[in-house]
Amino acid sequence: MSYLRYIATWGLACMILMIGVASPASSAQAATVTIVATGLNNPRHLAFGPDGAIYVAEAGKGGAGPCVNGPEGRTCFGNTGSITKIWHGGQARVVRGLPSAASPDGSFAIGPHDVSAIWSSIQVQDHRALDYFVLIGGGFLRPALGKSGVNFGRLIKIRPDGVRRSKADLWTYEKQHDPAGDGADSNPYALLTLRGRHIIADAGGNSLLKVRRSDGRISTLATFPKRMVPGPDGQLVRMDPVPTSVDQGPDRAYYVGELTGFPFPKFGARVYRVMYGHEREVYARRFTNIIDVAWGPDNSLYVLEMFKNSLANANPQDPSSLQGRLVRIRPDGSRTTVMSEGLYAPGGVAVAKDGTIYVTNWAILPGKGEVLRIQR
Repeated sequence: MSYLRYIATWGLACMILMIGVASPASSAQAATVTIVATGLNNPRHLAFGPDGAIYVAEAGKGGAGPCVNGPEGRTCFGNTGSITKIWHGGQARVVRGLPSAASPDGSFAIGPHDVSAIWSSIQVQDHRALDYFVLIGGGFLRPALGKSGVNFGRLIKIRPDGVRRSKADLWTYEKQHDPAGDGADSNPYALLTLRGRHIIADAGGNSLLKVRRSDGRISTLATFPKRMVPGPDGQLVRMDPVPTSVDQGPDRAYYVGELTGFPFPKFGARVYRVMYGHEREVYARRFTNIIDVAWGPDNSLYVLEMFKNSLANANPQDPSSLQGRLVRIRPDGSRTTVMSEGLYAPGGVAVAKDGTIYVTNWAILPGKGEVLRIQR
């Protein structure tokens, strides 16, 4: 299952709305934090384009329907997903009308979860233009939504002339192959675009996939294991890994962070290392609810936790229990908390060549989402 379905089970939408939005503050490590974008709808992962701009995937806020009922409650469809560009102190939605499904109040949307941009072969008014690759989550919604759900669970290419094409159907691949062998459930969540290939973490399918850019052919790079962990009553339960992030390290391996599923044990999330021709291995342990990972120019890995005290411990009377955390793992393995205070349900992290960090904040609310710039 996707992490959004788990979150909704715990009713955090009401909790977060009760406490309101807090302004970001500098952390104990004296980071300078600046808000560089506001008013975003469920902002998730973000990435730098070849033009130096930042592109943010907004999962949207659903719409008027059709609506379906599921374990997470009522979910309604609308074409409210978008891509926002942040450039020279401004922000603008450069792509609109992408599929989105959310609670009736627009929270906990499923839609565009990640984006990448590359130079296009098409020029616009004699200027270089970009192709956008947008990862649409929620493949599991497709059967219930019918025609409205046709683009969930896909990787979409959007050309400068506005033409949109499906490059890979992750939901169909999951149904046909079920790489993890745990039943068909696909929620593509993280996208890494490299030369000749896209790498995708499927949070629902518990898998890491490769999509060949030339023809869209999908193959499985790795799957991630369920583990037995103590449940709320002390009995052992099988926990889903829920991989939500991927980046390529300086060693060319892929590093995948897991959010974990129920019972969301504190310090139960891991970062995995996946290398061609080698067994999957654990790179780092003792994290909580990882939502994104990113390598920095100093060969440090930045790990973003959505809820540092665990989703299971969220308490509406204790706003600190809803805080996220950004942790830096240095090449020698030592760890430092870059920021926690002011991070609430963050959704994505990207690190610039000069070491400046960008994080999406309030990733599960409509109109409240932000992008923070963190400088140390």
